[in-house]
Amino acid sequence: DVVSWNAMLAAYARNGYGKETLELLRQMELEGMEADKITFISALDACADLGTLAEGRKNHASIIENGFESDVIVGTALVN
Repeated sequence: DVVSWNAMLAAYARNGYGKETLELLRQMELEGMEADKITFISALDACADLGTLAEGRKNHASIIENGFESDVIVGTALVN
């Protein structure tokens, strides 16, 4: 479920494994899991860690698509 995926994503992102975080996110999407706001926070942390603006923009577009753009916690992660 999404909670298990988020736990793995957060662990990778918080320990400096940005590339692995984004790879795991792609795998999650391929398996048909829907991202939630926690998923996007980890993805944005990974993008910030790697300095990947293009990937960050993709995640920002997905955040808007999924209606999380007004969430305070997601907004804080976007500023990072």
